[in-house]
Amino acid sequence: MIAITRYRVPGEDADGFAARMTAVLGTLSASPGFRSGRLARTVDDPSLWALVTEWDGAGYYRRALGTYEVRLEFIPLAALAVDEPGAYEIVSSA
Repeated sequence: MIAITRYRVPGEDADGFAARMTAVLGTLSASPGFRSGRLARTVDDPSLWALVTEWDGAGYYRRALGTYEVRLEFIPLAALAVDEPGAYEIVSSA
């Protein structure tokens, strides 16, 4: 499964956000079931970012989010998250 969380980040906060989210990604990468992850920013709207991770299953993703280390780094950034569903089941790939 993939998890996509989008964030609306004001320009003056971009550098700090990127550094903090990179730390979150590093912590998530040590979690069981983690396959890959990327932090990205749109080219058309630099205030819109996305954290995209791939997991062996939704349970692994949810358990990783519940660990103390992840919550410590990740939860403070949640205020910038776009409120929308973010967990996707992979239906087809090439």
